Amino acid sequence: MGEQGAAKPVRAAKKAKAESHLGMVRRARKINRALAEVYPYAHPELDFEDPFQLLVATVLSAQTTDLRVNQTTPALFAAYPTPEDMAAAVPEELEEIIRPTGFFRAKARSLLGLSTALRDDFGGEVPGRIEDLVKLPGVGRKTANVVLGNYFGVPGITVDTHFGRLVRRWKWTDEEDPVKVEAVVAEIFPKSEWTMLSHRVVFHGRRICHSRKPACGACPIAALCPSYGEGETDPQKAEKLLKYEKGGYPGQRLKPPQSFLDAGGKPAPPLGAGPAAP
Repeated sequence: MGEQGAAKPVRAAKKAKAESHLGMVRRARKINRALAEVYPYAHPELDFEDPFQLLVATVLSAQTTDLRVNQTTPALFAAYPTPEDMAAAVPEELEEIIRPTGFFRAKARSLLGLSTALRDDFGGEVPGRIEDLVKLPGVGRKTANVVLGNYFGVPGITVDTHFGRLVRRWKWTDEEDPVKVEAVVAEIFPKSEWTMLSHRVVFHGRRICHSRKPACGACPIAALCPSYGEGETDPQKAEKLLKYEKGGYPGQRLKPPQSFLDAGGKPAPPLGAGPAAP
């Protein structure tokens, strides 16, 4: 997959003296179209089978990797398959199961709180409105948009650390606050693009446009990037920085979609089966 995933050398984006707002919007939409070709298999990288599992997994994903969450949730959902089951959990037992995800005491409180709220206020069902979701303990707009976009089909922009970092690197906005970033990006793209745009940007941030050392020389959208050159520009050196399927390594899901497997991606190993190369 290394050879297949590597990008050919490309020229950097031209340094414009002053880009108009319209020019930025056009460039942003070109980036989205290019990413759609690079990642036609982009998807949520948390394993889930129903909205409750997706909600819980997203809460657990704070300040850890989706891989670690996916390796932890099989035991969690085996023990507590429904909100009613989780609401009745012994806190210490719940904490022990989710310990690998970090901050397990705070996360356990959130899981107990949201499960109790689902049981008592929503008949044990995950609501399909953002107004209701954000009232649940431990659930903010990012988590709500993940659930709405990936289970209920309601368009949403998920502003995690990768998304915020890349849209600032691409000069779509200089906002730092996730809510403000979401509002700005929502004005650039039609609603129909919001959910998949989020996946594509996050995929690119995890695989190529890394935080500390982006693989600029292997980036398929370098010609559209005003920050080209912040990372490694030599194509051969940049290729060695590629992660997950772009570098020939496993992905983050134990049960990835078939489209990801067809693209050369490999399932992540279960907990205790040995480390997966990033």
